[in-house]
Amino acid sequence: MTYANRSARSLPLWTVIGGLIAATLDIAYAISYWGITADVPAQRILHSVASGLIGREAALAGGASTAALGLALHYLIALIMAAVYAYAATKLSWMLRRPWLSATLYGLWLFAAMNFIVVPLSRAGGGGIPKDVLWIVLSILVHVCFVAWPIAWCVGHALRPGGTARGR
Repeated sequence: MTYANRSARSLPLWTVIGGLIAATLDIAYAISYWGITADVPAQRILHSVASGLIGREAALAGGASTAALGLALHYLIALIMAAVYAYAATKLSWMLRRPWLSATLYGLWLFAAMNFIVVPLSRAGGGGIPKDVLWIVLSILVHVCFVAWPIAWCVGHALRPGGTARGR
């Protein structure tokens, strides 16, 4: 099997794997952070994700079903983030040569996009920078280290000869 054939077949799989890893790490962080710092139950965190689609009141009233919707939406968003990164990496060769840099920049962009575009345009309301400085700093780190880096590693695994994601 040639390199081109291997990467063409494995890129969708590794993109999904990267998205699933990123989603899992991100939601585990959110649930842990709010559970530890504010005693917010996991279901409420998932309701907040669902509220972006159905609104706050409907999300809170829906119980377990809207929490499940929130979890599904969270994973869908992460899979889209991974697909966008994978597409960009196939068009911009520097992303494969410098995966740590490209992933770090992507993570910063994801934090900004989620807080200034996605959330404000959703039915959840709000958006912008929260007042909790610890949450801001940790959220930026999470978007870079827990979301963008795993996605970049997985995409690099599919696209690099030999299936490794190296960088300088």
